[in-house]
Amino acid sequence: MNALRAKRHFAFSVLLRGSSCPPCEHFLMPFDPEAVRAFEHARWQQAASAYESSFATATRPFVDPLLEAAGVREDTRLLDIACGPGLVASEAVSRGANARGLDFSPAMLAIARAHGIAADEGDAEAQPYADSTFDAVVSNFGIHHVPRPALALRETYRVLRAGGRVAFSFWADHNDNIAWKLLFDAIARHGDPSASDAPAPGGGFRGTEQCAEALRAAGFADCSTQLVHAIWRHADAHALVTTLQTGTARMAAMIEAQDPAAMPAIIADIDANAEIYRNANGIDVPIAAVIAAGTKR
Repeated sequence: MNALRAKRHFAFSVLLRGSSCPPCEHFLMPFDPEAVRAFEHARWQQAASAYESSFATATRPFVDPLLEAAGVREDTRLLDIACGPGLVASEAVSRGANARGLDFSPAMLAIARAHGIAADEGDAEAQPYADSTFDAVVSNFGIHHVPRPALALRETYRVLRAGGRVAFSFWADHNDNIAWKLLFDAIARHGDPSASDAPAPGGGFRGTEQCAEALRAAGFADCSTQLVHAIWRHADAHALVTTLQTGTARMAAMIEAQDPAAMPAIIADIDANAEIYRNANGIDVPIAAVIAAGTKR
């Protein structure tokens, strides 16, 4: 196995264990934050138009628990990092909060603004706000897409007022997050796990406790995590794969990199293993997320 394929194989094996962002020293090729940023930017620009009708159906069930963990109430000054089309910020506004979004994708920001959300184009690692601007900061499945999540969390600490709350969500291990397990297992059996040309991710989280550790390392206190479960409904395996391909970044790259001749077997494998979740409406696949929260000292 050459160095590039070995790097990709390791990244895939980490995804199978539930991690999106393994430490860069494990890879055989140097971690390049600008390559990660360029990849993520291009992918989310591409996914923006379909996101609300595709992958947002997976992330929506976790919005209310995320806002609760951040203590978002009426008049809360809230920042939504990696806000995408503004779904979390919109829910916060419905609670009476003063919400603002931050994202690096102009295509996503255009949708958020069309929904009436005040949103800024910018970098989570260098947030364009003064110290102590916000009462709460949230990120719904966004922090692990940042090249260097530790920098984003330190910036979050800076822009929060003393006593302010942070909360972010992160996909749980595949033992709980069955939709992911179905796809990754099927590709491992019938496809090529190392086919994607996505660059190696940076540092991040490999489990529930590491989410809390990341917050503590950024200076937060009273750090906690909770595992939240939901059901993700699809007509069949083909619909599940299509949703992941049109509404995600790294998973979409992995799916698109498979040999088209292997896709029927991959989809058939998912259908067979999703049979226990099938009902008259399709397949109700269990998904789960970790919500990590902390307080600025």
